[in-house]
Amino acid sequence: MPVKKTPVRRAVKVAEKNGGIDVYLKKIFTLMFGAVAVSALTTFITIYLGGIRLLVSAGGMTPFFYIMLFGGLALAIWAQARAFSLRPTAAAILLFIYAVMIGFVLTPMIWGGLAVNPASILWAFIIAAIMFACMAMFGYKTAKNLSFLGIFLMMGMIGLILVGIVSMIWSIGGTFSTVVCAIGVLVFALFTAYDMQNLKNEYNVLGNDMQKDQLAVLGALHLYISFIAIFQYLLGLLNRN
Repeated sequence: MPVKKTPVRRAVKVAEKNGGIDVYLKKIFTLMFGAVAVSALTTFITIYLGGIRLLVSAGGMTPFFYIMLFGGLALAIWAQARAFSLRPTAAAILLFIYAVMIGFVLTPMIWGGLAVNPASILWAFIIAAIMFACMAMFGYKTAKNLSFLGIFLMMGMIGLILVGIVSMIWSIGGTFSTVVCAIGVLVFALFTAYDMQNLKNEYNVLGNDMQKDQLAVLGALHLYISFIAIFQYLLGLLNRN
């Protein structure tokens, strides 16, 4: 004979579930903001110690910059493909290695911002943090299914990557650059909401703690990429001239 669930038992079940997802989200955001801090520290140390010469030369960007840029892209793709076959500790280490590489990639932009408009860096970070927090909360709380955004956001991200590669060969400025930065902010703001909803839904269907820990690292990577991209495009908008 089935046991009837009492209101007290249902309340305990809900509390256990909420407690589990709270720990899971705390782990995601701890890893994500830890990675942001690692990138910021890498950029600061590189500029402070004069390491900008490793990344920028009289003729443009150095080979080291492109190694960090495309090596980081390759590492992010590989890590996402192997997310559920890596131990959570190993995946977290890869996340922080990736954060160091992105710290090097961001250094020329931060260095330029410091030279032209130092306040723009602070404003870009504050606005990015507010946008990120709002979109993450929206993605977590909304009852609307955001899965339809997936294909459009992926196409937008690929387009932004291609434009970025083209801009390394031909200089892109003026109105087109402003439009690209605005689209970049929009795409990765929506990616934040999309990823948050997916992370919440996937948590509810995963069966064991190992998979949830692996998903937490993968989620931290996705949200880190979105936050850094929003910051980068906002900084581009603030220094578009």
